[in-house]
Amino acid sequence: MNLDELYTADEAATETGFSRWAIYNWVRRGVLRPVPGAKRGHSSLFRLEDVFNAEKTRDHTRRKRASRC
Repeated sequence: MNLDELYTADEAATETGFSRWAIYNWVRRGVLRPVPGAKRGHSSLFRLEDVFNAEKTRDHTRRKRASRC
């Protein structure tokens, strides 16, 4: 395992253009998992490929707001 190819959530957000909160939400929902046993300090590490795959699972339909009349 090459640690140079692994990224913290903040680094992955910078590299991919997604927000770090999106990455944290994907982890919380179980769509994205950090690389087992890979840490930098206290931060879990991710593969960029896994981050892009997690984004593909998003529901791209928009919810319509109820009108307030």
